[in-house]
Amino acid sequence: MTAKAHVQRVVGTGAEEAAPRVGVVGGGQLARMMQEAAIPLGIQLHALVEAADGASGQVIPNSQVGDADDSAAVCALAERVDVLTVEHEHVPDEILAAAGELAPVRPGSHALAYAQDKLLMREKMEELGAPVPRWWRVNSEQEIQAGLAELGGRGVLKTPRDGYDGKGVRIIAEASEARDWLADGGPLLLEEMIPFEFEVAAVLARRPSGEVACWPVVRTVQQQGACFEVVAPAPGVGPELEGQIQDIAVKIAEDLDVVGILAVEMFVGSNGGEASASGAPALQPYVNELAMRPHNSAHWTIEGADTSQFEQHLRAVLDLPLGSTLPLRDWSVMVNVLGSELDDPREAYQQVMEKYPRAKIHMYGKEVKPRRKIGHVTVVGDDLDEALAQSHGAAAMLRGEV
Repeated sequence: MTAKAHVQRVVGTGAEEAAPRVGVVGGGQLARMMQEAAIPLGIQLHALVEAADGASGQVIPNSQVGDADDSAAVCALAERVDVLTVEHEHVPDEILAAAGELAPVRPGSHALAYAQDKLLMREKMEELGAPVPRWWRVNSEQEIQAGLAELGGRGVLKTPRDGYDGKGVRIIAEASEARDWLADGGPLLLEEMIPFEFEVAAVLARRPSGEVACWPVVRTVQQQGACFEVVAPAPGVGPELEGQIQDIAVKIAEDLDVVGILAVEMFVGSNGGEASASGAPALQPYVNELAMRPHNSAHWTIEGADTSQFEQHLRAVLDLPLGSTLPLRDWSVMVNVLGSELDDPREAYQQVMEKYPRAKIHMYGKEVKPRRKIGHVTVVGDDLDEALAQSHGAAAMLRGEV
């Protein structure tokens, strides 16, 4: 259906039946925040959720309990909507292909495969000429030991599928450390440890007609494998490096035919070349991970940009014109709330809101568990140090640390 037809459905009769219907597979916080963006646009969101009382089941009226690997449940969702999207990558290709016979799936399985499988992604990045760490497909301890020898004795071992927030990733010095993963069968990914200066993410949206819109490149900080802090725009990234990073992301989106949000996480390290005009070491980005759905590194856009990533994702999958990605203030800082000492972090609202009135709190309706992403805090402003201090202070209170 064309963008024009969707607009007519929204403003024509005003009936709920005429609203554009977007289906999303997954019931986590990303679908929850899609619902927040769908409401003002008059878009009807339908979700396949893991639990009725989960993050999304609590807030999306048109939700159905089911698993992402249940073909019947996914196809039933596809039959009820105009377009189907995902909030995580863990949907089998064959199920997405079957759903695609009933409604457009965006991103399609042909693109999502590269976010699902790290080995497939590494091969594709090299084919596209995108810089990546040195890597090997390994099936045995002997192959791992040979790779480690070329890497000087240490490397990063990853499971190709289903890893996130530090899961499925090990730093190893001996092949025997991979014995349990090898016993599960299938190849593993062994790659170089990049001595990076910092980590960044390039986030963009692309619609089926080819329009692309990029937000500023952001700096990300990981804590025990999970994203902890995001600063937009990325400090230390000048116009030349930002252009290089965004060019890589746009090329990936166009060559893979990504529709919706694409996040490209990268390491930035020295390339060993000549220093820049300022005398600083020349910097080189290396592609680390791809995500083809709204991403933690762009939560700041809810308060910090003209168009949030969640609204933009809905626009993109419906093939509607994309919104402006301009920042609203000089700086945006987002800090994740990873677990809490409090049974319910909302117990700290009085204290947090009194001390940090500029902090924007997003809680996901999740049960508190150690290191679990249960919410985030964003502070925007014109002073980076102040935004950092306030966002970290508010998040610490929600974690029960103050």
